[in-house]
Amino acid sequence: MSIVKGRYWRIVLCSFAAFVISTSAILVYAQGNYPNRPIKLIIPFPPGGPTDIYGRLYAQSLSQVLGVPVVSENRGGAAGAIGSAEVKRGNPDGYTLLFATVSTHGMYNLLSAKPQYDAIKDFSHIAVIGEAPIAFAFNPAMPSTFKEFVEQVRANPSKFAYGSSGEGTFLHYAGERLKVTLGGLPLQHIPYKGSGASLPALMGGEISMTADTLSTVINHHKSGKVRIMGIAANKRFPIAPDIPTVNEALGLTDFQIMAWYAIMAPAGLPDAILQKLAVANDKALSDPHLLERTSALSIQATPGITGAQATQFVRQDIERLSPVIKSLNFKLD
Repeated sequence: MSIVKGRYWRIVLCSFAAFVISTSAILVYAQGNYPNRPIKLIIPFPPGGPTDIYGRLYAQSLSQVLGVPVVSENRGGAAGAIGSAEVKRGNPDGYTLLFATVSTHGMYNLLSAKPQYDAIKDFSHIAVIGEAPIAFAFNPAMPSTFKEFVEQVRANPSKFAYGSSGEGTFLHYAGERLKVTLGGLPLQHIPYKGSGASLPALMGGEISMTADTLSTVINHHKSGKVRIMGIAANKRFPIAPDIPTVNEALGLTDFQIMAWYAIMAPAGLPDAILQKLAVANDKALSDPHLLERTSALSIQATPGITGAQATQFVRQDIERLSPVIKSLNFKLD
């Protein structure tokens, strides 16, 4: 009986070993043959707007580099959380990617009362692919310089207000960060339902200032409907060479507020696939057509921030955002 049992277990062990070896061989082959079918890029916001446009442009360039279709799919809702959570639950095989942003992976865990995902632990961070500066735009009736506006606000506490695209948004953070940097500037915040509501309010004189992406307000600036008096970047932008940085306008040294974009996958993405995507990413970001279109969106490509560097970038930005966001005393449902 013991001999029979011994043979039985040898057969079982040999079969298991063969299964493990064959499965490993299949996985190695699959990784080495990646990609061999279309890739899905989830954009966790509705169609339209700079984020969606950049995501689709990036998908086209990445598709050309990889030689397979990269299909953009919008999964809007809950400020990007619905689409991000969907990717979190996906298979880490490189065929489902996420177009992440500072809102979904910088601010989300700091603001959400019941987060659906962890921005660090639940994702493989492939690359940070671009940054876009926040601009501070003013009603034309306001003083002609940023510094004069600040002086008027300090002389007339609670008389002036700024608008944002909503409470707890990155643009709300931008306004509060400015107030904190200037020693508690007594500037009221009025949240609106998106830039489509805050900009008309600015033009109509309901508010004095708004924080928004440069690409959203630049045409209104050029037409004279609003006046941008400071861009929160470390240098001037080619599409707006006449507009000073906030550092220049206010005599600061390191005031930067940059929205960022990144490519992620579900946690557990094999290193071989992550490396392939990282290399392909840098090639995609060198596409002249992509660079021309992103420049018009006031987005600067950031090649070379891949893998562990991308993870560190996200972690450090969460740490940078944390003090101001905590001071808001606001939580998303």
